Amino acid sequence: MSRQKESAVSWSVRLLVAAAVVACGALLGWGLVAGREKAAVEEQQEGAIKVPVRVSDKNGERVIRLDADTQQRSGIETGVLSSTPHPEQLRAYGMVLDVARLTELSNSYANAKAQVQTAQAKLAMSKPAYDRAQKLFNETHVVSQAQVQAAEAAFGTDQASLVAAEAQVRTLSATAYQEWGAVLGKSLIEESPMIKALIERQSFLLQITLPPGVVLPTPPATASIKVGDARQQIAFVSPATRIDPRIQGVSFFYTVAAASGVLPGMNVLAFLPTGKSIEGVAVPASAVVWWQGRAWIYRRTAPSSFTRLAIATDAPTPDGGYIANNVAKDAEIVTQGAQLLLSEEFRAQIQVGEDSQ
Repeated sequence: MSRQKESAVSWSVRLLVAAAVVACGALLGWGLVAGREKAAVEEQQEGAIKVPVRVSDKNGERVIRLDADTQQRSGIETGVLSSTPHPEQLRAYGMVLDVARLTELSNSYANAKAQVQTAQAKLAMSKPAYDRAQKLFNETHVVSQAQVQAAEAAFGTDQASLVAAEAQVRTLSATAYQEWGAVLGKSLIEESPMIKALIERQSFLLQITLPPGVVLPTPPATASIKVGDARQQIAFVSPATRIDPRIQGVSFFYTVAAASGVLPGMNVLAFLPTGKSIEGVAVPASAVVWWQGRAWIYRRTAPSSFTRLAIATDAPTPDGGYIANNVAKDAEIVTQGAQLLLSEEFRAQIQVGEDSQ
C-alpha cells in the first residue's frame, strides 16, 4: 500500500515538472516572437523616417538624382535656352532725392521776381512825379524846393529798390544753376512743368550713380529702376552736379513718376541700356537660386540627374534674370523648381552628417 502511494506521488511530481517545462517553453517562444515583431516594427519606422540619399559627387560636382515621378510631383520644369544677342544693360545705383532745397529756391525766386515787379511799379510812379515837380519848380515855382527834393528822394529810393530786387533775382538764378545744373536751373527760372511736378510730388528726382571707374559717354534718354519686384521707367534730366559720397562714381539726374512707389531717401537699383549687344543665354528669374551671395542655376545632365552652376550677375535682364555666357549651347536648364533642388542637395548633406555620427 505504501508503495502505491509513493508511486502516485512520484507520478504527480513528474506531471508538475513536465507542466513547468511546457510553460517555460511557451513563455520563451512568446518572448522570441514578440521581440521579433517589435524589431520588425522599429525597422519599418526607421525605414519610413530615413530619407534616401539622392546626392552624390561626380567629377567634382554635386549630382542630384530624382526619378521622373518625383520630378513631376515636385513641379520641376526644364527648358532649352538658346544663346542669342541681348541688349546690354549697365547696373547702377540710385537714390531718391529730397527736393526741399529746390522748392525753397523756387519760392525765393518767385518772391524776388515779385519784389522786382513791385519796385518797377513804384519807380513807374515816382519818376514822373519827380519830373513833374522839377518842371513846375523851374517854370512857375508852383511847388517848393522841398517838394522837389522829396520827389527826388522817392525816385532815388525806388531806383535803389529795383536794383536790389534785380540783384536778388540774379543771385538766386546763379544759385539754382550752381546747385542743380543748367537744365534744372533753367526749369526753375522758367517755372517749367517739370519743376512744378517735382515740387507738387507728382514725380520724384533720382540721382543715378555708375559704379566707380565706369564711364557712359551718352546717358540713355530712358532707363529703369527696380522697385520691389517691378521695373519702373525713368527719364533722363541732366548730368548731376554732385557725387554720391558712398559710391564715388559718375552721376546723372533722372525723374520717375510718383506712382512708381518711391519716396525720398530710398535706394534703388537702376538699369541703363548702353546701346550695345551681348551674347549669352537669358536665364529667367525663376531659374535663379542664391547661395553664399552668388547666383546659381541647375542644369539637367541626364533624364534623372541635375547639377548646380554659378552664373554672373553683371548683365541683368528686365524680368529680374541675368544674361549668362557660361551656359553650354542647347543646355537644358531648370526653369521651375530650382529652389527645391537646392533644398534637396543640402538636406542630403545634413542626412549624411547625421549618419556619420
